Amino acid sequence: MTPRGHPPRSPRPGDPDGAPATGDAEPRAVLRVTRGLVIPLEELGWRFTTSGGPGGQHANKTSTRAEVRFDVVSSPSLGPRQRARLLERLGPTVRVTAGEERSRARNREVALRRLAARLAEGLRAERPRIATAPTAGSRIRRLEDKRRRSARKRDRMVREDGE
Repeated sequence: MTPRGHPPRSPRPGDPDGAPATGDAEPRAVLRVTRGLVIPLEELGWRFTTSGGPGGQHANKTSTRAEVRFDVVSSPSLGPRQRARLLERLGPTVRVTAGEERSRARNREVALRRLAARLAEGLRAERPRIATAPTAGSRIRRLEDKRRRSARKRDRMVREDGE
């Protein structure tokens, strides 16, 4: 029973603290960043503050803006290469905020999605560029542009022979 005498509410599908959303194979106790990285929610630090902007008394009194922090240095979920790449690209602590929604739960979900996206972007390996020779068509276009530019500049010159 809750403090007001009501029975406890069962978690709704998709709730961050509740059952998995439809189609998920795992409970929502982890943040899936990539196929090779799953972070338990216990590793994340949360802070809720009042969100600015319009909204009147609701916005001024309720702490709905969610801020989530992830400590890259001390996380046991990261491998050494993942940790090195994230430290190089994102720094020792990754911080994400969300305050667009009126609900704390929705802002929490938005913040989790943004954190997962930022971590996935930081972990993505950039493919090395493979140098290729210019195509015949691009060579011809470049030379035609050079001729046109040269002719335009030549036409701007003031000639002394009376032309």
